[in-house]
Amino acid sequence: MTTLHSTRAVGWGRRIAVFAAALLLAAVWGSVVQTQSNLQALVALDIDMPLQVRALTTLQDLVGFGPVYAGIVLAAWLPAFPVAALLVRWWPRTRVTVYALAACVAVIVAIRTIDAFAPMPVLIDATRGVGGLLVMAAGSLCGGAAFAWWTRGHRA
Repeated sequence: MTTLHSTRAVGWGRRIAVFAAALLLAAVWGSVVQTQSNLQALVALDIDMPLQVRALTTLQDLVGFGPVYAGIVLAAWLPAFPVAALLVRWWPRTRVTVYALAACVAVIVAIRTIDAFAPMPVLIDATRGVGGLLVMAAGSLCGGAAFAWWTRGHRA
């Protein structure tokens, strides 16, 4: 038995709201990761780091560093998402994977490009090594996947 399904396109208003939510997810993830990475480096130097200090520092970094990182993610995603949209036209069943990988790779490229021009060795210390860079990029991967999932066509 064959069932016909029609798809409804997602409107631009919803698409923009979902993009903002996915961007917020990636930015919060990245901000928290870099904060905890920096605090853990202090712990490695035998500095006491109570949970209250971790929490307060994380909140302060969400306010201070979060918007900066959101700008980095936004700059990375603006060219990556249109490329992902084109690829999804050819491979629609890979929508979530394509957007997730596009977001992840774009953030890695953006961070490494910034590092190439920054006067210090790296702009975000958590990305000094490959492991930290990948953990930061994982937030972008999740944000890209969330965007793709939340904007997929709905079955009528």
